[in-house]
Amino acid sequence: MNTAKRLDFFERYLSLWVLACMVAGVALGKLAPGLTSTISRWEFGQGSQVNVAIAVLIWLMIYPMMLKIDFGGIHGVFARPKGLLVTLFVNWVVKPLSMAALGWIFIQGLFSQTLGWIEPTTAANYVAGLIILAAAPCTAMVFVWSYLTDGDSTYTLAQVAINDLIMVFAFAPIVMVLAGVSGVHIPAQVLITSVVVFIVVPLAAGWLSRVALIKAKGLRWFEETFLPKFRPVAILALLATLTLIFAFQAENILKNWVAVLLLAIPITIQVYFNSGLTYGLMRFFGVRHNVATPGALIGASNFFELAVAVAITLFGPTSPAALATVVGVLVEVPVMLSVCRICVQSRDWYQQKPTLS
Repeated sequence: MNTAKRLDFFERYLSLWVLACMVAGVALGKLAPGLTSTISRWEFGQGSQVNVAIAVLIWLMIYPMMLKIDFGGIHGVFARPKGLLVTLFVNWVVKPLSMAALGWIFIQGLFSQTLGWIEPTTAANYVAGLIILAAAPCTAMVFVWSYLTDGDSTYTLAQVAINDLIMVFAFAPIVMVLAGVSGVHIPAQVLITSVVVFIVVPLAAGWLSRVALIKAKGLRWFEETFLPKFRPVAILALLATLTLIFAFQAENILKNWVAVLLLAIPITIQVYFNSGLTYGLMRFFGVRHNVATPGALIGASNFFELAVAVAITLFGPTSPAALATVVGVLVEVPVMLSVCRICVQSRDWYQQKPTLS
């Protein structure tokens, strides 16, 4: 019998922390609108549109993640490439296209054109936010999901590392093309700046720090002494980011709570569709269960911290696009926990098919 995995205190109550941050953020936005507005206008240089507070907090979250990634270990997964190929196919082809399609069908089609519940321009911006949300595969929370499902940690690290490298080059074109089809023009310069600030900088900083510190102090010191120091920093940065995001969106959330519910529909469908598709393809190709589960979870979840930061940079902190990415934060944690449970409970069914790799 498999022993049920238990999360640390923070991860165990993650849904409650997100809810607490939402309440605190909305309260801050309503009770101190002047302060919230001032923080939302802080930029790295006039016209950069990169919010200082969000950028710093994102760096504090992403940098510790990047420290964990051993790019030198990527070659190991090519001995068992099928799991990786399925993950990349879903992440970079199916996921952004399916999210865009669901956005067009539900938000711009059913809820806007057919029922008239959402104004057309607002609907297009909602879809742009959904596309930004789906265009970046999850990085941080994948390790939590993988742990919960007994995932192969080495393979998970390699999948995340390769996704992060692809993200540097693929994120901007995917967002520009799909958002353009939705009728929203995204300035290339601003999007490229976002990629550099929120992906390239922390990715490079994490890799350089890892290489230099392991060379100077050794791998054991790096993993047992240095990395644990960043855990509370990353957690506090995540909570502060969520609080700030909800503060920026306080009016939007309170005035457009129906839109929040409507946006949750395509996001939820997308999570279950992509995780189910990945899981099924992994089983069809005979991939081991402990590789299939993190692959399915990467294919379903989103790098919502990056998505929110990019949406704020492109459209502003109170925009419909930013609200769409914020709804992704609300939906993802409880839905992904249910996907983890499904993966664990279906292990016997999955393993009935002979494993080929």
